[in-house]
Amino acid sequence: MKKIVLSIAVVLFSLVSMAQKAEFYQAMGEALPQYGTCKSVADFQALGNKFEMIANVEKSEWLPLYYHAHCYILMSFMEQDATKKDSYLDVAEKSVKKLVEMVPNESEVFVLQSFLYTGRLVVNPMERGQEYSGLSGQAIEKALALDPKNPRAQMMKIQMDMGTARFFGTDPKSFCPQAKELLAQWDEFKPKSPLHPNWGKDQVVGIVKGCE
Repeated sequence: MKKIVLSIAVVLFSLVSMAQKAEFYQAMGEALPQYGTCKSVADFQALGNKFEMIANVEKSEWLPLYYHAHCYILMSFMEQDATKKDSYLDVAEKSVKKLVEMVPNESEVFVLQSFLYTGRLVVNPMERGQEYSGLSGQAIEKALALDPKNPRAQMMKIQMDMGTARFFGTDPKSFCPQAKELLAQWDEFKPKSPLHPNWGKDQVVGIVKGCE
């Protein structure tokens, strides 16, 4: 009798879990395509808030937090006011810190952390350059150590190397072959699922165009 009760409990738990997963995939599937329609800070804020709502329900899932932070980092790059830039990055940083705790072995999280630090640097390059370029570089090294084939990590490493090249007497265009190779191979990189990060190709296209 106990075995029957236990079996029924396991089946019921499985059904509930499947239903919850279905709701999660549906919510994420509806939110992700909206990236393509975002044109303003307000658009990205609205989308970021949707991901935050999903994260508050799906507390064991890291992807909603990832996209919430990603939206707010993008907002910082679109904003002109330095104070507002930092305020958006403050919101993003809270989610990034949670992500590092949740999935410390996920390469994509450290790519996002590097992106966050780059945003901090952009607010005031003269005062923040040394600190945040170092932090951004450390995050990318972690991302590449966890997954050397991560295309977003490779892309940000190339951007970083090109940005700092002149300080070391190196021609930024010496990194163009790496960018062209990354672009040629980009479509070979497959995300772990349709919900996983897949951005970055446009940025690589921009790097390659700048090399011409």
